[in-house]
Amino acid sequence: MGSPQQPTYIIPPPSGPNWKTPLLIGALVLLGASSIFQFLQLEKVRTESKADMTKLSTDVNAAIERMKIDSNDQVAQSRHSVESLQTALHQQQLQAQAAVGQAKVDAQRKVEALKAQVAEEQKVQEAAISQVKATTDTNTTQLASVNKDVGDVKTDLGSTKSQLEQTISNLKRATGELDSHSSLIATNAGELKALRELGERNYAEFTINKSKEFTRVADVSIALKKVDPKRNRFTIEITADDKTVEKKDRTVNEPIQFYTSKARQPYEIVINSVKKDTIAGYLATPKVTTGRGGA
Repeated sequence: MGSPQQPTYIIPPPSGPNWKTPLLIGALVLLGASSIFQFLQLEKVRTESKADMTKLSTDVNAAIERMKIDSNDQVAQSRHSVESLQTALHQQQLQAQAAVGQAKVDAQRKVEALKAQVAEEQKVQEAAISQVKATTDTNTTQLASVNKDVGDVKTDLGSTKSQLEQTISNLKRATGELDSHSSLIATNAGELKALRELGERNYAEFTINKSKEFTRVADVSIALKKVDPKRNRFTIEITADDKTVEKKDRTVNEPIQFYTSKARQPYEIVINSVKKDTIAGYLATPKVTTGRGGA
Protein backbone atom coordinates (compact mmCIF):
# COMPACT_ATOMS: atom_id res chain seq x y z
CA MET A 1 0.00 0.00 0.00
CA GLY A 2 1.60 3.37 -1.13
CA SER A 3 2.14 6.56 1.01
CA PRO A 4 -0.72 9.06 0.87
CA GLN A 5 -0.21 11.89 -1.53
CA GLN A 6 0.46 15.21 0.26
CA PRO A 7 -1.89 18.05 -0.75
CA THR A 8 -0.37 20.97 -2.56
CA TYR A 9 -1.12 24.44 -1.24
CA ILE A 10 -0.29 27.63 -3.09
CA ILE A 11 0.60 30.43 -0.70
CA PRO A 12 -0.21 33.77 -2.14
CA PRO A 13 2.04 36.62 -1.40
CA PRO A 14 1.16 38.52 1.67
CA SER A 15 -1.36 41.13 0.91
CA GLY A 16 -2.56 41.93 4.33
CA PRO A 17 -1.75 41.60 7.90
CA ASN A 18 0.41 38.62 9.08
CA TRP A 19 -2.39 36.83 11.05
CA LYS A 20 -2.98 34.30 8.27
CA THR A 21 0.45 32.73 8.48
CA PRO A 22 0.02 31.09 11.85
CA LEU A 23 -3.35 29.86 10.73
CA LEU A 24 -1.82 28.33 7.67
CA ILE A 25 0.98 26.73 9.66
CA GLY A 26 -1.56 25.31 12.12
CA ALA A 27 -3.54 23.88 9.26
CA LEU A 28 -0.45 22.33 7.81
CA VAL A 29 0.46 20.84 11.17
CA LEU A 30 -3.00 19.43 11.59
CA LEU A 31 -2.92 18.03 8.09
CA GLY A 32 0.47 16.44 8.73
CA ALA A 33 -0.66 15.03 12.02
CA SER A 34 -3.77 13.63 10.36
CA SER A 35 -1.70 12.08 7.63
CA ILE A 36 0.65 10.51 10.19
CA PHE A 37 -2.31 9.21 12.22
CA GLN A 38 -3.90 7.75 9.13
CA PHE A 39 -0.54 6.21 8.18
CA LEU A 40 -0.13 4.70 11.63
CA GLN A 41 -3.69 3.41 11.59
CA LEU A 42 -3.10 1.95 8.16
CA GLU A 43 0.09 0.24 9.36
CA LYS A 44 -1.70 -1.06 12.39
CA VAL A 45 -4.46 -2.41 10.21
CA ARG A 46 -1.87 -3.88 7.87
CA THR A 47 0.01 -5.49 10.77
CA GLU A 48 -3.13 -6.80 12.34
CA SER A 49 -4.36 -8.05 8.97
CA LYS A 50 -1.03 -9.68 8.37
CA ALA A 51 -1.13 -11.23 11.86
CA ASP A 52 -4.70 -12.31 11.26
CA MET A 53 -3.75 -13.74 7.92
CA THR A 54 -0.79 -15.52 9.47
CA LYS A 55 -2.96 -16.84 12.29
CA LEU A 56 -5.65 -17.83 9.83
CA SER A 57 -3.08 -19.55 7.66
CA THR A 58 -1.65 -21.30 10.71
CA ASP A 59 -5.13 -22.33 11.80
CA VAL A 60 -5.97 -23.50 8.32
CA ASN A 61 -2.73 -25.45 8.08
CA ALA A 62 -3.36 -26.92 11.54
CA ALA A 63 -6.87 -27.79 10.53
CA ILE A 64 -5.59 -29.35 7.35
CA GLU A 65 -3.01 -31.31 9.34
CA ARG A 66 -5.68 -32.39 11.80
CA MET A 67 -7.86 -33.39 8.90
CA LYS A 68 -4.92 -35.30 7.44
CA ILE A 69 -4.25 -36.97 10.79
CA ASP A 70 -7.93 -37.74 11.28
CA SER A 71 -8.16 -38.92 7.72
CA ASN A 72 -5.06 -41.05 8.17
CA ASP A 73 -6.49 -42.48 11.42
CA GLN A 74 -9.79 -43.22 9.73
CA VAL A 75 -7.99 -44.72 6.77
CA ALA A 76 -5.86 -46.77 9.15
CA GLN A 77 -8.93 -47.83 11.10
CA SER A 78 -10.77 -48.65 7.90
CA ARG A 79 -7.73 -50.49 6.62
CA HIS A 80 -7.49 -52.36 9.93
CA SER A 81 -11.19 -53.17 9.76
CA VAL A 82 -10.82 -54.37 6.19
CA GLU A 83 -7.78 -56.42 7.11
CA SER A 84 -9.67 -57.87 10.09
CA LEU A 85 -12.60 -58.71 7.83
CA GLN A 86 -10.25 -60.22 5.27
CA THR A 87 -8.56 -62.27 8.01
CA ALA A 88 -11.95 -63.43 9.37
CA LEU A 89 -13.10 -64.24 5.83
CA HIS A 90 -9.93 -66.21 5.21
CA GLN A 91 -10.40 -68.10 8.47
CA GLN A 92 -14.02 -68.79 7.58
CA GLN A 93 -12.90 -70.04 4.17
CA LEU A 94 -10.30 -72.26 5.80
CA GLN A 95 -12.88 -73.54 8.30
CA ALA A 96 -15.37 -74.08 5.48
CA GLN A 97 -12.77 -75.95 3.47
CA ALA A 98 -11.82 -77.98 6.54
CA ALA A 99 -15.49 -78.68 7.27
CA VAL A 100 -16.06 -79.71 3.68
CA GLY A 101 -12.98 -81.89 3.80
CA GLN A 102 -14.07 -83.45 7.10
CA ALA A 103 -17.56 -83.91 5.72
CA LYS A 104 -16.08 -85.66 2.72
CA VAL A 105 -13.97 -87.83 5.01
CA ASP A 106 -16.99 -88.63 7.21
CA ALA A 107 -19.14 -89.32 4.17
CA GLN A 108 -16.43 -91.55 2.71
CA ARG A 109 -16.14 -93.38 6.02
CA LYS A 110 -19.90 -93.86 6.14
CA VAL A 111 -19.87 -95.11 2.55
CA GLU A 112 -17.06 -97.54 3.36
CA ALA A 113 -18.89 -98.69 6.49
CA LEU A 114 -22.10 -99.24 4.49
CA LYS A 115 -20.15 -101.10 1.82
CA ALA A 116 -18.61 -103.33 4.49
CA GLN A 117 -22.03 -103.89 6.08
CA VAL A 118 -23.59 -104.72 2.71
CA ALA A 119 -20.74 -107.10 1.96
CA GLU A 120 -21.17 -108.77 5.35
CA GLU A 121 -24.93 -109.06 4.82
CA GLN A 122 -24.31 -110.56 1.40
CA LYS A 123 -21.93 -113.08 2.95
CA VAL A 124 -24.53 -113.96 5.59
CA GLN A 125 -27.24 -114.28 2.93
CA GLU A 126 -25.00 -116.39 0.72
CA ALA A 127 -24.14 -118.58 3.69
CA ALA A 128 -27.84 -118.88 4.57
CA ILE A 129 -28.68 -119.69 0.95
CA SER A 130 -25.91 -122.28 0.86
CA GLN A 131 -27.15 -123.72 4.14
CA VAL A 132 -30.72 -123.83 2.84
CA LYS A 133 -29.52 -125.44 -0.36
CA ALA A 134 -27.45 -127.95 1.56
CA THR A 135 -30.38 -128.61 3.89
CA THR A 136 -32.68 -128.96 0.90
CA ASP A 137 -30.29 -131.37 -0.77
CA THR A 138 -29.97 -133.29 2.49
CA ASN A 139 -33.72 -133.29 2.98
CA THR A 140 -34.17 -134.43 -0.62
CA THR A 141 -31.71 -137.24 -0.02
CA GLN A 142 -33.33 -138.08 3.28
CA LEU A 143 -36.77 -137.92 1.68
CA ALA A 144 -35.64 -140.29 -1.02
CA SER A 145 -34.19 -142.53 1.66
CA VAL A 146 -37.42 -142.22 3.69
CA ASN A 147 -39.47 -143.05 0.62
CA LYS A 148 -37.25 -146.05 0.08
CA ASP A 149 -37.60 -146.96 3.73
CA VAL A 150 -41.36 -146.48 3.48
CA GLY A 151 -41.38 -148.76 0.48
CA ASP A 152 -39.28 -151.25 2.40
CA VAL A 153 -41.57 -150.89 5.41
CA LYS A 154 -44.60 -151.42 3.20
CA THR A 155 -42.92 -154.49 1.81
CA ASP A 156 -42.02 -155.62 5.30
CA LEU A 157 -45.55 -154.89 6.50
CA GLY A 158 -46.94 -156.88 3.62
CA SER A 159 -44.58 -159.69 4.43
CA THR A 160 -45.34 -159.38 8.15
CA LYS A 161 -49.04 -159.32 7.43
CA SER A 162 -48.70 -162.44 5.37
CA GLN A 163 -46.64 -164.06 8.09
CA LEU A 164 -49.14 -162.92 10.72
CA GLU A 165 -52.01 -164.31 8.74
CA GLN A 166 -50.07 -167.53 8.33
CA THR A 167 -49.29 -167.59 12.06
CA ILE A 168 -52.93 -166.97 12.96
CA SER A 169 -53.99 -169.75 10.65
CA ASN A 170 -51.49 -172.01 12.41
CA LEU A 171 -52.70 -171.18 15.91
CA LYS A 172 -54.03 -174.10 17.85
CA ARG A 173 -57.55 -173.97 19.14
CA ALA A 174 -58.03 -175.62 22.51
CA THR A 175 -61.15 -176.31 24.46
CA GLY A 176 -61.14 -174.96 27.95
CA GLU A 177 -62.23 -176.79 31.01
CA LEU A 178 -65.12 -174.39 31.72
CA ASP A 179 -68.34 -174.68 29.72
CA SER A 180 -66.46 -176.24 26.82
CA HIS A 181 -65.14 -172.77 25.94
CA SER A 182 -62.82 -172.97 22.94
CA SER A 183 -59.94 -170.45 22.48
CA LEU A 184 -56.83 -169.94 20.39
CA ILE A 185 -53.58 -170.87 22.14
CA ALA A 186 -50.17 -169.27 21.55
CA THR A 187 -47.22 -171.58 22.04
CA ASN A 188 -44.44 -169.01 21.47
CA ALA A 189 -43.72 -165.28 21.27
CA GLY A 190 -44.63 -165.08 17.57
CA GLU A 191 -48.01 -166.64 18.07
CA LEU A 192 -48.65 -164.44 21.13
CA LYS A 193 -47.92 -161.40 18.95
CA ALA A 194 -50.45 -162.69 16.44
CA LEU A 195 -53.03 -162.99 19.21
CA ARG A 196 -52.37 -159.42 20.26
CA GLU A 197 -52.86 -158.31 16.66
CA LEU A 198 -56.27 -159.92 16.66
CA GLY A 199 -57.19 -157.64 19.56
CA GLU A 200 -59.77 -159.95 21.07
CA ARG A 201 -58.16 -160.07 24.55
CA ASN A 202 -55.57 -158.42 26.76
CA TYR A 203 -52.35 -160.35 27.27
CA ALA A 204 -49.79 -160.17 30.11
CA GLU A 205 -46.61 -162.24 29.90
CA PHE A 206 -44.89 -163.49 33.05
CA THR A 207 -42.07 -165.67 34.40
CA ILE A 208 -42.57 -167.15 37.87
CA ASN A 209 -40.05 -168.91 40.09
CA LYS A 210 -40.96 -171.60 42.58
CA SER A 211 -41.72 -169.88 45.86
CA LYS A 212 -44.15 -169.70 48.75
CA GLU A 213 -44.85 -166.10 47.75
CA PHE A 214 -47.40 -165.14 45.08
CA THR A 215 -46.44 -163.13 41.98
CA ARG A 216 -48.84 -160.42 40.84
CA VAL A 217 -49.91 -160.71 37.18
CA ALA A 218 -52.49 -158.16 36.04
CA ASP A 219 -55.26 -158.35 38.66
CA VAL A 220 -54.54 -161.92 39.88
CA SER A 221 -51.73 -163.55 41.85
CA ILE A 222 -49.94 -166.79 40.89
CA ALA A 223 -47.62 -169.07 42.91
CA LEU A 224 -45.56 -171.97 41.50
CA LYS A 225 -45.84 -174.91 43.88
CA LYS A 226 -44.40 -177.83 41.91
CA VAL A 227 -42.60 -178.33 38.59
CA ASP A 228 -41.59 -181.39 36.55
CA PRO A 229 -39.38 -180.28 33.62
CA LYS A 230 -38.97 -183.79 32.23
CA ARG A 231 -42.67 -184.25 31.80
CA ASN A 232 -43.39 -180.53 31.15
CA ARG A 233 -45.86 -180.52 34.02
CA PHE A 234 -46.43 -178.13 36.93
CA THR A 235 -48.77 -177.20 39.78
CA ILE A 236 -49.81 -173.59 40.51
CA GLU A 237 -52.11 -171.71 42.86
CA ILE A 238 -54.21 -168.78 41.63
CA THR A 239 -55.69 -166.08 43.84
CA ALA A 240 -58.54 -163.93 42.47
CA ASP A 241 -61.39 -162.16 44.28
CA ASP A 242 -59.72 -163.14 47.57
CA LYS A 243 -60.14 -166.82 46.66
CA THR A 244 -57.27 -169.23 46.03
CA VAL A 245 -57.59 -172.32 43.84
CA GLU A 246 -54.98 -174.92 42.98
CA LYS A 247 -54.38 -176.08 39.42
CA LYS A 248 -52.53 -179.37 39.93
CA ASP A 249 -50.40 -181.38 37.53
CA ARG A 250 -51.04 -179.24 34.43
CA THR A 251 -49.04 -179.42 31.19
CA VAL A 252 -47.53 -176.86 28.81
CA ASN A 253 -49.81 -175.08 26.29
CA GLU A 254 -52.87 -176.21 28.19
CA PRO A 255 -55.42 -173.42 28.77
CA ILE A 256 -56.18 -173.00 32.48
CA GLN A 257 -59.48 -171.13 32.78
CA PHE A 258 -61.16 -169.47 35.76
CA TYR A 259 -63.83 -166.86 36.33
CA THR A 260 -63.61 -163.62 38.31
CA SER A 261 -66.28 -161.18 39.41
CA LYS A 262 -64.98 -158.64 36.88
CA ALA A 263 -65.93 -160.39 33.65
CA ARG A 264 -68.49 -162.69 32.10
CA GLN A 265 -65.80 -164.48 30.09
CA PRO A 266 -63.18 -166.63 31.82
CA TYR A 267 -59.56 -165.61 32.42
CA GLU A 268 -57.03 -167.93 30.83
CA ILE A 269 -53.46 -168.90 31.81
CA VAL A 270 -51.21 -170.70 29.33
CA ILE A 271 -47.76 -171.94 30.35
CA ASN A 272 -45.42 -172.23 27.33
CA SER A 273 -42.20 -173.19 29.10
CA VAL A 274 -41.39 -175.42 32.09
CA LYS A 275 -37.86 -175.38 33.47
CA LYS A 276 -36.22 -176.20 36.76
CA ASP A 277 -38.13 -174.25 39.40
CA THR A 278 -39.43 -171.80 36.72
CA ILE A 279 -42.41 -171.47 34.43
CA ALA A 280 -43.13 -168.85 31.73
CA GLY A 281 -46.36 -168.06 29.93
CA TYR A 282 -49.13 -165.49 29.65
CA LEU A 283 -52.45 -164.43 31.17
CA ALA A 284 -55.32 -163.62 28.79
CA THR A 285 -58.14 -161.48 30.15
CA PRO A 286 -61.38 -160.27 28.50
CA LYS A 287 -61.53 -156.83 26.93
CA VAL A 288 -64.83 -156.16 28.69
CA THR A 289 -64.66 -156.35 32.49
CA THR A 290 -68.28 -155.84 33.60
CA GLY A 291 -69.39 -157.85 36.63
CA ARG A 292 -71.04 -161.27 36.22
CA GLY A 293 -72.78 -161.44 39.62
CA GLY A 294 -70.63 -164.17 41.21
CA ALA A 295 -67.63 -166.50 40.77
